Amino acid sequence: MGLAAALAACGSGADGYGDSASSPDDGPKNGDTAPGGADTGSRDTGGAGAGAAGGVLARTADIPEGGGKVFKDRKLVVTQPAKGEFKAFSAVCRHQGCLVNEVANGTINCPCHGSTYAIDDGSVRKGPATKGLIAAKVSVEGDSIKLG
Repeated sequence: MGLAAALAACGSGADGYGDSASSPDDGPKNGDTAPGGADTGSRDTGGAGAGAAGGVLARTADIPEGGGKVFKDRKLVVTQPAKGEFKAFSAVCRHQGCLVNEVANGTINCPCHGSTYAIDDGSVRKGPATKGLIAAKVSVEGDSIKLG
């Protein structure tokens, strides 16, 4: 994908995550559900199948300690900030709605404008995003990580 196409896709703000005058929201509203069923406010953060709770998303061995994995098809990122501690967040960048594309060096990274988020709580480490990633709920049963 060319740079112009990537920027056009990122700048659309079609999912309501842009930090612009047209969406002056300070965060999630009651009633929203992030992938995995977490209450997040009035925005839709999931795609097809993103909110399907209970299904096995990954094996614990798939998520590196101190890192994570992006599930683009579910618009979800799962991290393991410390051994045996698993967190999940919407993979939709809060700047202008691009999907984050990697977890590296302790951060969840967006390729569009360089925003980075902490793997332990989804908070902004580096802008231009001004709001953290929306948390999603996952559970661990044996070696399976499940949504919800």
